[in-house]
Amino acid sequence: MKIFEIIPAIATFVLVFVISTGVLVQTTMKDGVSAETTAGKAADMTYGEVRKIDKAAGKLTLKHERIESLDMPGMTMIFRVKDKNMLENIQVGEKIRFKAIKDKGKLTVTDIQADK
Repeated sequence: MKIFEIIPAIATFVLVFVISTGVLVQTTMKDGVSAETTAGKAADMTYGEVRKIDKAAGKLTLKHERIESLDMPGMTMIFRVKDKNMLENIQVGEKIRFKAIKDKGKLTVTDIQADK
């Protein structure tokens, strides 16, 4: 008979846990994007300074801080850009934030933002 007394208590605990987890998920979402996802995107961005722009080749020379996502120390180096149009809105000497990935073995900038 003891088992029949424990089952409602367990069911109540599980129900409260499931409901509270759902509320937590709802409160951390904004515009369909979780706070964790937003923080992750910001963490992927690296500070750098534009040193040279080669629009024809779609390349960019950056002096950058450590790139955590690539486990790369700070240095000055050349990157390809995902889209040559990304080079239209930046200038040599400008401070930027950028995201770089390794694409088919080549370092590629996939996002550039003005450093504010």
